[in-house]
Formats: sequence, structure tokens, C-alpha cells
Amino acid sequence: MPHPVTRRAFLASGAGTAAALAATAPAAAASGAPSPDLQLLTSRSGVYTPAKGEAVLQFSFDFPEASVQVGPLLMGFRVQTYENAYAIDPTVTRMVRDGNRTILTCDGLLWAGGQEKAPGTLVAEFTVEADGTVQWTAKAEAPHPVKSITTVVRGLPRGEISVSGQDFTDLKDDEKVFEYPNFFHGVATPLAVLKAADGRHFALSARQTAVRTCRFFFQPGPDGYRVELIHEGEGWAKATSLATPPWRVGPAADYAAAVAPHFAHVEKTYGIPPLATRPDMPAWMREVDLVLSIHGAHWTGYIFNDYARILEILRWAATQIDPKRVMVFLPAWDGRYYWNYPLYQPDPRMGGAEGFKRLVTQAQKLGFRIVPMFGTNSANKVWEEFKLFADATTERVDGDSFDLNWVDWDNDRSGEGWMPFMNLGVDSWRRWLGERISATIRQFGVDGYFLDIAGAAINNTKADMHEGTRRLVQDLAQRHPSIPPVGEMLYDAQMAFIPMSHVTRYALAPAAYDGHVRSYQHLSRPAPGRGSTGVHEAGFGTYKPEIPPHQRAIPTITVVDDTFTKERAAMADYIKQAKAWGEARRK
Repeated sequence: MPHPVTRRAFLASGAGTAAALAATAPAAAASGAPSPDLQLLTSRSGVYTPAKGEAVLQFSFDFPEASVQVGPLLMGFRVQTYENAYAIDPTVTRMVRDGNRTILTCDGLLWAGGQEKAPGTLVAEFTVEADGTVQWTAKAEAPHPVKSITTVVRGLPRGEISVSGQDFTDLKDDEKVFEYPNFFHGVATPLAVLKAADGRHFALSARQTAVRTCRFFFQPGPDGYRVELIHEGEGWAKATSLATPPWRVGPAADYAAAVAPHFAHVEKTYGIPPLATRPDMPAWMREVDLVLSIHGAHWTGYIFNDYARILEILRWAATQIDPKRVMVFLPAWDGRYYWNYPLYQPDPRMGGAEGFKRLVTQAQKLGFRIVPMFGTNSANKVWEEFKLFADATTERVDGDSFDLNWVDWDNDRSGEGWMPFMNLGVDSWRRWLGERISATIRQFGVDGYFLDIAGAAINNTKADMHEGTRRLVQDLAQRHPSIPPVGEMLYDAQMAFIPMSHVTRYALAPAAYDGHVRSYQHLSRPAPGRGSTGVHEAGFGTYKPEIPPHQRAIPTITVVDDTFTKERAAMADYIKQAKAWGEARRK
């Protein structure tokens, strides 16, 4: 075992730094034998081989995974560069322990599954708290740019998993990966909670200070989970060294106790204001009891509602509810949905600029608030204007193109590929989109702007998407101080500068979301009658006419081509329920 180091000697040796503590460790054995403080495990230790349930892609051999016991957990590491994957070399790895602290220092790496050696280092510093919670950081250096660092954690029981405040789910024998931030799967904060069969809870979280990609991988075995916690470095700032933010894994009395410290960190780190006092939420947004999601033109050009019809619908709605309690959300107000992105001009077939101006002006006279839709990261490359921001397309960290190609717009049963995913971190795209939104505000006087797919942040080779989104909102706030943004499917840090969200987050920790932003239901919510999702690609679904008293999201009704003509009674009933929901909320 390593020579003991007293706390007094440790503090005297260098003010408690990791380097000072590591320097007190004995040199690696001259024989090159592995440190006796390491357990020479592999990637298959303690897990089912082959997997009993669904499996993820992985090595087809036993990858070295030398691990050290830290408190109740067994910890190992893997380093991924842009050209290979590396294990720590146990023959040049040493540990120093002092009370609740452990320093692991590795002075060499292994590749080819341990068959070859390579230069490189990894230093990990752990602390163990009184309740058994382990916190650590790791830093790796290699001759090649380091892409990511994986910490492998053993010692956690099997159980149900809740990710990002979502409901618990039993993974059974399936292997599962959860990535933050993830727009599609609701991973809106880097937090997972494991609930064991005996009721014990364990929190796993990344204490980030900037939005960075990380992943949680749960791999079952007969006695517990093998968990990988992966931190990925910025693809636009490749370097031969990478440091992780603090990771934390530890027990908690219950779910609330497990998540409270994480959400407190998030709120403080990003400066997320409380809903009651946030200055970027205008009074009208606080008063909304109903969202009318009135759909314009489908991708094919099929018009659900033109500007004149929308105004007719609003005049009727004003007889059912105080318009001051209503936000009018306009998907595809600019003609062909997505195809016309990013021109953002009123569609001549729907009534042109004059018709749209009349709609906005007359609706506002009635008391409604108008919020049109814009694509945060969507641009059709067929338009001549595309050349002005063509440098802002997105490539993932490994260089492969990331396109908005997952939608089958034309129903040929294959996704379309004419729309690259655009990066707000790149100046040209942020300037273009900001000017189009600003021009719409100036010309038509709308009350807010909706940022479609705002909650998607992709690690990429060019620029920080999160920072680009923040700068877009900041720039528009300076130009139009009273006009708020609305975002779709926000992740945690975005709550600092976007006061309203398209859908809720954190089902098991609602106060962590609702205490900061207001939210409403998705534009794809099925409309009364046949359940059309309007301009959205989802087709048809089942309309749910009831508004539960406990509903978190502002009640939202989708209005398509036949909603006003055939389902007006259903609209009236839903609006009546929304009024009651709002009145109850204010009591």
C-alpha cells in the first residue's frame, strides 16, 4: 500500500494542491509491477457477456480497466482521443491517500487493448464526504488532441433510473446511454438518480460551469451497474489536454434530497432568476391562461389557416375569453413550413405583408399577444441567401456533417437532406437570424418570438451553440427591450435568458423548472376532431379534451383547417376549462 501521508505533512508540502499531494507518493516500482492499490479489471468485469437485453456498440474484447477503491465506489478511467482509445497503464500508476482525499496519478497510457504503450498522463483527484458521496475531477494529456474522458464507476446497485428529473424507468437488462444536452430525449440537465429495490437513492451529476456534452451509460450485471460517466471536450477548441468538471456520485435519503444540491448548483452557476422577479418576462406573459396555436402552411404548401382566417378565429375567441389572457402562437406564419426557412417573410398566398400586418394590428387591438415562429438552427440551402451564412453549418466533433434530416416531409418514407443544422455560435448565422427576427418585430410589431429547436446544442468543430443562443437573445433584448423570447424544449442553462418554454421539463422536480420559466404545450398537440398535428410532421394523434387541475403547462389548443368550422364547440369547452385553470392558479 502507498506510504501514509499525514494531513499536517500534506498541508505543509504545498497548500493542499493535488500536485503537492501527488509529489509525496513513492515512485512506481522499479520492476514495473502494477500498484497493489489497483484492481486489474476489464471492461467486461461484472457485466453480462453477452448482454442479456439490448446492447450498445462496444469493444469485442476485454479492454483494460485498472480501478481504485474510493470510498464505497470502484473507479477506473478511459481516455478517448480523436484517433484511438486509451487505458491507464497500471505499472506507472500510483495513489496517495490522505484522510478523505485520494490522488491517482498515471504517467503512461495503453492502446491496442493493452498490447501497446503510449506517452500520456491522467491525474484524478477524489474526495469522499461523510455520507459516502464521492466527488472527483480528472485531467488527461496525450500526444493527440483529447476528445473525452470516461470515468468508470462500479459499486452501484441495480434499480430504476431517472434522468434529468424525468420519471423513473426500469432498464431491466438493457444497456442505455443518456446524453446531455439532448433535445429529443429530454436530457435537460446532467443528472441521473438511481433508485434501488430497497428504496435507497443515489445521485449522479456533473457540476458543470459551462454547457458541455456529457453522457451517462448504465450497463447491468448480476450484482449492480457498471456506469460510465463521460465528459466530452469542446470540438471547436481541440487540445492535447482535457479536464473534466467535478463529477459527484453519492447516496441520498430520497429523490428530493438527491436532486436538490444539483439544481441549487445549476441555478447559482447560470444565474437563473426566480419566476416572480425575472426582469425579462413582461406582465402579459405572466397573465397567459391559454395558448392558441394556430397553424399556417404545411411544408407541402397546404394552407391550414391564412391571415384572414386567423383573424376571424381570434375575433370569435375574444367572445369566449379575455384576450389579455391569451398568447397566439403562429407556427408556419411565413408560408411553407421549414422550406421557407430562413427568409421569414409573410406568404403571398396567405395574405402577404399587408394581410399579416392587419392580422397583428387587429389582434392586438382586441388584446391578444402575437408570437410567430423562427427556426433557431434551420436553413434551406436552396435559397440564394444561404451563401451569406454557409460557413455556419454544423459538423460534429469527429467532422461528420450534422443535418436536420430526420423528418420525412414529402412522405416518401425517408428523411429529407436539404437542410443543414445551423450554428448560432458562428457570427454570420447569428447576425442573419437576429436581423430577420428584428425586422419582423420592427415591421409588424409582434409581441415575442419563438425559437424552434432552441434546446438543441451540438458539440461541433466551429463554435459554442449555447453561447451563440445567449448572444442572439441578448442582442435582440438590446434592440427590442420589451419583446421576450420563447424557446422549445429548454435545457437547464437556457432558463437564465429565456423566460418561457415550449413544453415542461423535470417531471419529478417541477419546482426546479416552474419556479423559473412558464411553459405551454407543444405545437404538435393533436387538434380537436381527427387529431391533426397541423404543420408538424407527426400526422394525427388522439385529442385530449380534459385539462387536469394539476397541469403544469399553460393549456394549449391546436387550430388546423377544420377546427374552427367543425370543432368550435370543442374549442369553446377547452377555452372554458383554460379559464378555470387560470383562475385556480391565481388563487
